Amino acid sequence: MSPKVIKVEPLEYYQLRLTFSNGEIRRFDVTPYLDKGIFTELQNIEYFQQVQISFGSIQWPHEQDFSRDTLYLTSKPEEKTVEPYFPAPALQ
Repeated sequence: MSPKVIKVEPLEYYQLRLTFSNGEIRRFDVTPYLDKGIFTELQNIEYFQQVQISFGSIQWPHEQDFSRDTLYLTSKPEEKTVEPYFPAPALQ
């Protein structure tokens, strides 16, 4: 299974900068999906910019989403990375 998305930044030209829990920063291009089914609403740039983290992936207000695997496997790495994210253990 792919690492979780811990940060998402909408960019120009329907691109997303994704920070993953393994420290990688990758760019995901949404343009191939913009003319398909429920994703057509993402053509509205104001709506596109409302993307948020949801359960280790991303989602828009009307529940358009992409799986973690799709985001990780089809995105392209960026130069910079961050320290891997390891959540604190749950208190017993």
